[in-house]
Amino acid sequence: MPRSPLVTCDDWPEPELRAAVLAGELVAVGSCWASPGEPQTPALRAAAAAWALEDPRLIAGTLTAAWIWGAASRPPAPLEACIPVQSRGHLGLGVRLREVRVPAEDVVHLGELRVTVPARTAVDLLRTPNTADGAFGAAESSAVHGLLTVSDVSVDEVRARLTALGRIPMVRQAERRLRALLDGAGDTVLPISPR
Repeated sequence: MPRSPLVTCDDWPEPELRAAVLAGELVAVGSCWASPGEPQTPALRAAAAAWALEDPRLIAGTLTAAWIWGAASRPPAPLEACIPVQSRGHLGLGVRLREVRVPAEDVVHLGELRVTVPARTAVDLLRTPNTADGAFGAAESSAVHGLLTVSDVSVDEVRARLTALGRIPMVRQAERRLRALLDGAGDTVLPISPR
């Protein structure tokens, strides 16, 4: 079995790991650490998220998935995950959890962790409710822009997914947010044509 390139608090005491960061021997990858020479790939970030999430029923979603795909510079605190409605579960305070319906085609396996595909992640971020603890703001907007820039998701695909949702809550708000995001993109080139 190949050894993970990640180092965790299970391997070394956290103060020693933080000292290694200060010495330039390690870099943080979520709540784990890796060699500075280790490529920061979605698989590496997914492994770090899997270590923190622990429960195999969980699916990394929204800002956590955006970070895994490279569309956000750091993971959210707390991590955000979803769980299929039929799995129902409760977790500790270290995870923001949503119970949702997730079709199999909206999820990929990256190592031990299931992650929402970039297009589903963008739609979920655009549909974030305006509540005190879950408002659509700069982090979500930046993550959607990042997904449209660094992944193979097109604006047309996101629009089609929103249209396919019909009249479920937050779809019209999500469409307005996408328009505003595109209007605010200025000179930034976003992939508008289909893949």
